[in-house]
Amino acid sequence: MSRWRASGIHLLLSAAIAAAVLAFMLSVWYPGPLFEAAGGSRLIFILVAVDVTLGPLITLIIFKAAKPGLKFDLAVIATLQLAALAYGMHTVYLARPVYLVFTKDRFDLVSAKDLDPEDLGKTKRPEFDHLPLGRPRYVAAVAPEDRDARQKLLMDSLQGKDLQMYPQYYVPYEQEIPNALARAQPLALLLRRDAERLQRGLKSAGRSQEAVKFLPLRGKDADGAVLLDARTGAPLEIVLIDPW
Repeated sequence: MSRWRASGIHLLLSAAIAAAVLAFMLSVWYPGPLFEAAGGSRLIFILVAVDVTLGPLITLIIFKAAKPGLKFDLAVIATLQLAALAYGMHTVYLARPVYLVFTKDRFDLVSAKDLDPEDLGKTKRPEFDHLPLGRPRYVAAVAPEDRDARQKLLMDSLQGKDLQMYPQYYVPYEQEIPNALARAQPLALLLRRDAERLQRGLKSAGRSQEAVKFLPLRGKDADGAVLLDARTGAPLEIVLIDPW
């Protein structure tokens, strides 16, 4: 077998594994527009650069038929490549979106690494004392009534830790639907910004313009809008259109 053929086989195997990883990410951890909003494209670039390119390239360089110790060299390459893949997947896992949190007048995209395990232990609702393993969930965050807790929250917000990063203040989104609908906006702004993309979102949701309102979505790498049923307040779709 020539080194080019060996490298080609290695490339095909690496590409197949990367494709499977990408399919899992897009269907479970980063569904739909959340892939771009959460910066998934940057993470995928790292995985592809290391696992699809580097491994086959090293095989191309070191492969020589009947070379003594060739099997050991290839085993070392495979082991390092798998280790790099495991590290990359762990990074993707920590950066995955876990909650879309309604706070006052918008949704915030919260990733797993945004939440302090110590805060998870302070939650009084069992559904929020652990992170979702699958798709991100819609929830709401309600500011505490206690004066000292509010003061601490204010001080922490000055350091970048806002209300949406405190799972102990989470409640089911359904509880805050009246407030969400009160803050929701008509689609006129989104129509002016990107009518074509909005129409695709409405078609996917199966709703007319008159039956939908929106709230802004603050993402990591890109902002967007959460389309809501204007009557029930249920989240329908996410469109990456500047909502501000």
